[in-house]
Amino acid sequence: MSPARELLTVPNLLSLLRLAGVPVFLWLLLGPREDEWALALLVFGGFTDWLDGKLARLLNQTSRVGQILDPAADRLYIMTALLAFLLRDIVPTSIVLTLFAREVAVGVALLVLRRAGFAPPEVTYVGKAATFTLMYALPLLLITKGDSAFAEAARPFAFAFTVWGAVLYLWSAALYVWQVASAVVGRRGG
Repeated sequence: MSPARELLTVPNLLSLLRLAGVPVFLWLLLGPREDEWALALLVFGGFTDWLDGKLARLLNQTSRVGQILDPAADRLYIMTALLAFLLRDIVPTSIVLTLFAREVAVGVALLVLRRAGFAPPEVTYVGKAATFTLMYALPLLLITKGDSAFAEAARPFAFAFTVWGAVLYLWSAALYVWQVASAVVGRRGG
């Protein structure tokens, strides 16, 4: 399948739509502070994240492009939301720095892996669970910024999902770095 044709599948178009929503999401949070619209866009992004995976399998439209676009959109939403939430005092600096450090560690591991001539390893269940958990945490964190009874009720769930998602995110990074180190050391030893 040609690269252009591979790009123009329903799941990949949904991923591209999610990617296009990232700057709009950031602008809504930091510009006019339209939290309700930002929340709607975040929920839409989470729904299309789930939907593109389901459609890729259902329509037999899985592709290498989709395997790059989908996690890229997830990471951009997570990192963008965390940055905006940090600037708006919704999450503590320690959470943001920890999750950003995770991204740097995984990025370096990926560069080492590519330099050694390996393809990236498959996404792990822990990594998927981490992303899923953080995608629940982010809208809940945004909801907690309000002063309604619903915002108050959402607060413990938001922080629980955030902590659990961060732990899973770090665990998935450790697994990823371990896979990379094992592959590179194994190649040198073999």
